[in-house]
Amino acid sequence: MVTKTEESQLSRLESQVDNGGGGAWDFLCLVRKLKVRRSDKVLKHGLSILNDPKKRSALGPHEWTLYEQVAIAAMDCQSLEVAKDCIKILRRRFPGSKRVGRLEGMLLEAKGSLPEAEKAYLSFLEENPFDQVVHKRMIAMVKAQGDITRAIGLINKYLETFMADHDAWRELAELYNSLQMYKQAAFCYEELILSQPTNPLYHLTYADVLYTIGGLENLQMAKKYYASTINLTGGKNRRALFGVCLCTSAIAQLSKGRNKEDKDGTHLQSLAATALEKDYKQRAPDKLQLLSSALKSLRVSS
Repeated sequence: MVTKTEESQLSRLESQVDNGGGGAWDFLCLVRKLKVRRSDKVLKHGLSILNDPKKRSALGPHEWTLYEQVAIAAMDCQSLEVAKDCIKILRRRFPGSKRVGRLEGMLLEAKGSLPEAEKAYLSFLEENPFDQVVHKRMIAMVKAQGDITRAIGLINKYLETFMADHDAWRELAELYNSLQMYKQAAFCYEELILSQPTNPLYHLTYADVLYTIGGLENLQMAKKYYASTINLTGGKNRRALFGVCLCTSAIAQLSKGRNKEDKDGTHLQSLAATALEKDYKQRAPDKLQLLSSALKSLRVSS
C-alpha cells in the first residue's frame, strides 16, 4: 500500500518531470518501486531515455529493466508496436529468458490473441508450476473474458500452493461476492483476518458480508466486526459506525428484546450515533438533519 508520503513524493517528481525539471529516471524508479500504474507517463519519459543513446548507456544494466517497464506501459496504452520493439530487443539480449516469454504472452493478450496467450502460459506452467506471475496472468485473462466461474477455479487452485497470498484471497472474495456466494466470500475474509488481524479493511468487509447474509447469529457477529473496525480506526470509520446502528436495529427486530446480550448493544448503538452526528456536524452540516432522520428510523437515540 502506498503511503501518503510516497504518494506526495511521486506527485512532486511527476510534476517536476512534466515541467521539464529533470528527474525522469528517478520518477520511473519510484513508479516501479511503488508498483503503481502511470502508464502514459512511463511510456513518454521512458522512451525519452531509451531513444537517447547517451542517456540509455548511462543506465548500465538497468537499461533492460527500463525496456521491460516501457514494454508493459506501451501495452497498457495500446502502443503495441513500441511494446513489440522493446520485447524484440530484450529477446535478442536474453534469448532463453522466461521473463521475456511472459512479456510475449502479455503482448498476445494485448493484441486479443487470447487462445495463443493461454497456450503460451500453460506451456510456462508445465515447465514451472510455481511461477506466480504466469498464474496471475492466466487468472486476469480469464476474468477479463467474463468467465468468473473459471477464474474462481483458477484462484482456488493457485491458493492450494500459495496460501499466504493476501491479494489472491481478497480477489477470490470479491469474485464470490459478484456471484452472491456470500458464505464462500466470508470464508475468504476469515482467512485474511487470521493472517492480518490488524487490517481494518478485512474486518469491515467481513462484517458487510455477514450483514448481507443476515440471520440473528450473523448479525451479532457482523456488529462485533464493525465494532472492531471502529476500534482499529480510532472511531473514524463512518461505514462501521453505520454498520453498528443497522445491526443493532436488525437484531432488536429479530430478537424482540429476548436477547440479553444485546442490551449492551443499545449503548454501543448510542455511542455510534453520537459519533456520526458529531462527524456530520463538522464535515457536512447540511446533511445533519437527513442523518438524524435516518438514525431515528432505526430507533437510534444519541
